[in-house]
Amino acid sequence: MLIDIEHVRYRYPVSEGWGLDDASLQVEAGEYVVLAGASGSGKSTLLRLLNGLIPHFYGGELQGRVRIDGTDTVDRPVHAWLPFTGLVFQNPKAQLFASSVEREVAYGLESLGLARDEIRARLDWAAEVAQIGPLLGRAPHLLSGGEQQRVVVAAMLALRPRVLALDEPFTNLDPEAAYQLRSIMRDIQREGTTLIVAEHKLSEMLADATRLVVVAGGRIALDGSPRDILRQDLAPYRINLPTFARFARACGLSGSPLTLDEAVQMGVHAQADQVAQPVNGEGSGSRPVIEAEGLGHDLAGRPVLRDINLRVLSGDTVALVGRNGSGKTTLLKHLNGLRRPARGRLSVLGHDMRKARMADLAAQVGYVFQNPNDQLFKLTVREEIEVGARATRRFDSRLLDALYDNFDLRSLLDCSPFRLSEGQKKRVAFASALAVHPELLVLDEPTVGQDAASHDALVRWLRESHQTTIIATHDLEFAQEVAPRWIALAGGETVADGAPACLMSDARVMSIAGLRPTARFQLAAQTGHLTGAEAG
Repeated sequence: MLIDIEHVRYRYPVSEGWGLDDASLQVEAGEYVVLAGASGSGKSTLLRLLNGLIPHFYGGELQGRVRIDGTDTVDRPVHAWLPFTGLVFQNPKAQLFASSVEREVAYGLESLGLARDEIRARLDWAAEVAQIGPLLGRAPHLLSGGEQQRVVVAAMLALRPRVLALDEPFTNLDPEAAYQLRSIMRDIQREGTTLIVAEHKLSEMLADATRLVVVAGGRIALDGSPRDILRQDLAPYRINLPTFARFARACGLSGSPLTLDEAVQMGVHAQADQVAQPVNGEGSGSRPVIEAEGLGHDLAGRPVLRDINLRVLSGDTVALVGRNGSGKTTLLKHLNGLRRPARGRLSVLGHDMRKARMADLAAQVGYVFQNPNDQLFKLTVREEIEVGARATRRFDSRLLDALYDNFDLRSLLDCSPFRLSEGQKKRVAFASALAVHPELLVLDEPTVGQDAASHDALVRWLRESHQTTIIATHDLEFAQEVAPRWIALAGGETVADGAPACLMSDARVMSIAGLRPTARFQLAAQTGHLTGAEAG
């Protein structure tokens, strides 16, 4: 038995509840195990057992036993597990520290005492498979979230560990990079590496996995082959079903297809027009909320935005899509004054963003960062959500009650936001941004860390609020649910602007922007349910 977790109970320091409560899990060498479950269910905590971070780094109270290849993790310090277990954190920024990407990838290899030639060979191999060659000379802290994720994956791959554990590896990656990572994971697993992956986006790799383990309340609730588990009622576990399996259920079919071919063979196309149609209609307002002309911005001497022209009207919902590092987050940061135009003109709600004060925008622009840790600072969740509303004199108890209920936050109000899971932190950030009743809502990768219930709650709020919203996202399935207009960026420039299906019908745009068609679009196209307008 390669991994043997027996009746583990674990409690983080200064925590009243158990993060894991009698959890047992056995994994044989060469398996590909996917951990699924609600935000805060214990998936990340399980992964931290695999290289001794629990208990050696996090402290707290650990009961039960964790043995890796026959050795109890309590008996070996964290650094001793380096050649055995590679762990990619949910938040990649938390494990980056070197001055350059090349140094970042080389650090672990140097720590193992490898020869210079071996380090060079492994570094070059990892850079190639993770496609970070152009990033090697850059500072990790200046990269986009997705680029940082690829750097950490490369650093772990270079170690060639027997066990590779990844915590939500797909959430910050553009669709093309996610496809490539899935291929890498499939290849190294076939070569003998054991994979254990905690993930909400099950569509990305469940067809490749050998086991699906459902975690609930700190325990292993279900464990079996992916297809066997998907036949069960998973609603209580707040799991995002793989897209084609979800469509099959919407069509009243009992099977669980994991690929397009399986979905078509099962007859999912029978009701494809009901389950695979993109959202219709844009905002009905005529007042410009965002107007950009020739907008440009440089970062560390590099042009990040080039000649951006953009017009968003009140009530519109717009999704920014494109590769990691294409400029999406930088563009969003211009909308509340975190970044200033270096060239061109930008107006947001009538403010000239070359000189507007962030304080003046605080009550008008609600902003949710890609990494929620960058905006949390109060001692309790309740204070965190209310602070902006009180400071801007927009405190509305009825709105707050609606937010607490919609985003399932009532049980967390007296907790420290820093003790929450990443997905829970994101929900707190949603509520905090919305609590000021902003005229413009700006969301950066909003579905990161979100389980099925939280995903549906966000979709419902956006659909019902008719609020002017601009979203940067790699989750194109989500983008198609909420945004009738997509803007594709590549190299800091706009390469397409239009309806989702029109962009997905353009192979050139999809290639340039690093996009891949959604399962909805593929199913509709395969079964002939695209209308003429949608097909472009």
